[in-house]
Amino acid sequence: MKLSTINGKKKENQPEEVNNKKARSIMKIMKEAGISEEALVSSAMELYVPHPGVENKDIAQKVFKRELKLALSDPNLCILLYAGILLEKEGEEGRLPGMSKETYEKDLTYLIVDEVIGMSIAKYISGDKGIFEYVRFDKLKPGILSTLGPFLDDVIAGLIGGASANMYSRGKDDGGKAKKPFPRSGKSGIAG
Repeated sequence: MKLSTINGKKKENQPEEVNNKKARSIMKIMKEAGISEEALVSSAMELYVPHPGVENKDIAQKVFKRELKLALSDPNLCILLYAGILLEKEGEEGRLPGMSKETYEKDLTYLIVDEVIGMSIAKYISGDKGIFEYVRFDKLKPGILSTLGPFLDDVIAGLIGGASANMYSRGKDDGGKAKKPFPRSGKSGIAG
């Protein structure tokens, strides 16, 4: 059950539509952090495995880009990614509570909040199947993931893993041909 479906007093003055034309682009913010769309796609394709509907890398890239765009259209996900970017910056500056800069740089095994955030991102995008893809990307660290710090490698692995899981599951339905963002009937939302 979503909190938004609980019956009760609703907030007043809620608009039917939200104008986000002046909102900052998460892709622009990620690019400023050294993470481009091309790097995301390239990292995803390093672990690509042929699958019904995404039988070759050309189709896989098309479907992955669509799933990435769909995921990044969700402001909640964008804010979660942004939080990961900010945590990385704070760690680099030695400003994380309870953790020195030296400890942060060593990415000690007791630091698990980065994995928790990465798994949360993957699950938000693609449900439980996203977590499985997140683990593949987190363990193997293809492409840009091997160059990122303790928070960003997990945050971006979550993003790639979630979009990749949807690439495989929704790609089998349409092979990247769907014009609608949610090709499965009766499904809506990112994890659709």
